[in-house]
Amino acid sequence: MSERFTTRVLDITTGSAETVTDLTRECERYLADVAAGSDGLLNVFTPHATAGLAILETDAGSDDDLLAALRDLLPADDRWRHRHGSPGHGRDHVLPALVPPHATLPVVAGRLALGTWQSVCLVDTNRDNPRRQVRLSFLG
Repeated sequence: MSERFTTRVLDITTGSAETVTDLTRECERYLADVAAGSDGLLNVFTPHATAGLAILETDAGSDDDLLAALRDLLPADDRWRHRHGSPGHGRDHVLPALVPPHATLPVVAGRLALGTWQSVCLVDTNRDNPRRQVRLSFLG
């Protein structure tokens, strides 16, 4: 098997509210350009201290359930030692410990090998930074 590595950076605007942004189509478009029907691995990484990546069902309420659970686990109040930014912003810096900033996914015949209801999502609870980057890297 010949191995090749390619990468692309996506610029994402998440806005001023907590959000789960589905990146699955962008991942599929990237693989259509670079994977050429081959097998390999797609690594998805966001280089931010206040965002993460999750594989979950979207559009059925799971994305809203995730944000609600994060609000319960990480309330936006004054308990956090990290205090710059919006009130409660310290919790955003804890988020990547629970929702990691990376995911590595199998690619089979040039396509993501996700389950039926799985999507690749950027999770961003930081209302202070509406611009995010996500790096897609294919090894195959």
